[in-house]
Amino acid sequence: MVSPGTTSVASPDALAFRHRLDRIYLRYTLGFVGFVGLLAVLEQTGLSRRWIGVIFLLATVGLYAAIGIVSRTTDAAEYYVAGRRVPAMYNGMATAADWMSAASFIGLAGTLYLQGYGGLAYVMGWTGGFVLVAVLLAPYLRKFGQYTIPDFLAARYGGRLPRLIGLLAAILCSFVYLVAQIYGVGLITTQLTGVDFVLGIFLGLGGVLVCSFLGGMRAVTWTQVAQYIILVIAYMIPVAWLSIKQTGVPVPQLVVGRQLAKVSEREQQLLRDPKELEVRALFKARADVFAAKLTDVPAALVADRAEAQRRSRELKAANAPLREIQAADKALATQPKTEALAREAWTRAQAADEARAQPLAGMPLHAQQFAGDPAGDAGQRKTFDESRRNFIALVFCLTVGTAALPHILMRSYTTPSVRAARESVAWSLFFILLLYLTAPALAVLVKFEVFNGLVGLPFDRLPAWIAEWSRVDPSLVSVVDINHDGILQLGEIRIGSDLVVLATPEIAGLPYVISGMVAAGGLAAALSTADGLLLTIGNALSHDLYFKLLGPNASAARRVTVSKVLLLVAALAAAAVAAQRPADILFLVTAAFSIAASAFFPALVLGIFWGRANRWGALCAMVGGLALTLYYLIRNEAWLRGLFRVSAPVELWFGILPVSAGVFGVPLGFAACVIVSLLTPRPSAAARDFVRGLRQPGPG
Repeated sequence: MVSPGTTSVASPDALAFRHRLDRIYLRYTLGFVGFVGLLAVLEQTGLSRRWIGVIFLLATVGLYAAIGIVSRTTDAAEYYVAGRRVPAMYNGMATAADWMSAASFIGLAGTLYLQGYGGLAYVMGWTGGFVLVAVLLAPYLRKFGQYTIPDFLAARYGGRLPRLIGLLAAILCSFVYLVAQIYGVGLITTQLTGVDFVLGIFLGLGGVLVCSFLGGMRAVTWTQVAQYIILVIAYMIPVAWLSIKQTGVPVPQLVVGRQLAKVSEREQQLLRDPKELEVRALFKARADVFAAKLTDVPAALVADRAEAQRRSRELKAANAPLREIQAADKALATQPKTEALAREAWTRAQAADEARAQPLAGMPLHAQQFAGDPAGDAGQRKTFDESRRNFIALVFCLTVGTAALPHILMRSYTTPSVRAARESVAWSLFFILLLYLTAPALAVLVKFEVFNGLVGLPFDRLPAWIAEWSRVDPSLVSVVDINHDGILQLGEIRIGSDLVVLATPEIAGLPYVISGMVAAGGLAAALSTADGLLLTIGNALSHDLYFKLLGPNASAARRVTVSKVLLLVAALAAAAVAAQRPADILFLVTAAFSIAASAFFPALVLGIFWGRANRWGALCAMVGGLALTLYYLIRNEAWLRGLFRVSAPVELWFGILPVSAGVFGVPLGFAACVIVSLLTPRPSAAARDFVRGLRQPGPG
């Protein structure tokens, strides 16, 4: 049943509520700025870095927990949709925080740093997706006026199967996305406090659970507004500071072109630098050694073990320094135990060395649009075509994935009217663009700093942040003096995309309090999205599975209780997966977009705009699109291949990388829905009336 939107004229109570929110969040913003200023003063008086990190963690997580406790509720409408009374601007702010996630805050600038122009696909795709949300989905979902996306699928297509498939797809894409956020939580908590990564995951998880567990969407909404304020301040200040340091201008967007020209000039110098060429040749030689081992793994494994044993014996016989003996014993102990493990380790090492043997440590020229050369030889033309094709495919997947993510679409239900739902999306775009217009500038400024301030330093004078972050996770940063000249070359340092934003203050030489603030901002981004995702999973299980399919007579209080229990289970499961460090944050998030796009976008859009779409067409669209996307991911992505023990060779269709698997699933979904709907009976009169009711203009 379609519920009409409320009137667009705000009531006195609504205006008073809005003014109260304005006062609360203005005081909150001023309080946060004062809190950071106080910590800056304490740092100057001798407060240690560890205590600054602990204070940031406890203060911010404690604040979010307090909001969750104050907002606790057992009322179903408050728990599921925040009472449908969130003003458009604040809903836009909450949506922006829900959206930002660890991928946007931590991973986006890092991806732009590593990929240059190619990373703009994320900015274009994610921003374009909100246009689709505003035009194609948000107003109609708000007019529908229920709680979840499976609610809509069940009402539009009828029967239990659309709801069941919808809730399974919602859980799958939300869970993959959630793992990425909890991985980010562990990363940041570890950096702030120095605790073990796994312990950091569970410490941060407490902040997630208090909000979503106690108050549902009501608590999550007001927490996300608070989190957005922290994350945008934390993101903007270091970039502005870095811009002032390099150019004297506090608005980085105005000077990014000038700095990019300097980066491009430095890139040409590094391409010709004899030391860089020497480093590349040495990495290529190491890669060739691993390639030779892989031609006869059993023999190479025996030879390596014998060499490691001989080295250990000789050092002990010569009474060598203890450090050298311990290193030799460690090398012997870490030898692969089986041929399969050896093959896997050497293949991984060969790929890593091959990457570092490339110019500019494997990074493309920052201003170069696509790899390869359209006017070059056959290999260069192929590389160019595949690079351009992957860029377009990624933009497509991110755009339609944004418009299909359940935790984003659920926010359409929380506004007081259809008009407010549209306005909310516009506000979301504004708040998101504040960060998205800054991330490309940050990537250029950090690259300038690394190329000119880090490369060329003696190894004994490298900044402390390199060693500190390598202890947190060696995949984030590693250095090796492969040519033994004692000087760091670009090819000898590897920086992971998840590090760039978090280490920006330290790279720029800023006070540690700014590093703590950035980490608190990243934590806010990860927690805000994790809250929304957990709520989506919990609601799908309690509302769509338990209440709608298994226990239709359950009271509202019981449904909320079941949601809380299932939410806790989902959180612990995601934490267990994140503790395995399955893949980088940005890949996990982007894979979730492909899954959501292929599972939901065709069924939702055709369900709203094509009255002939029927149940069987929608089911085929969801199952077929999702199955094809999952097949392509599992067949071609390294971590998933290992998880599912796939031994068949990688097979990329048209050279499309697995992260853009949705580019195959979405067209299949549209085609399946149209063809099957035309070959099967027309939808019922009730379904056709449902579509007409959605598209009829109404109040609000």
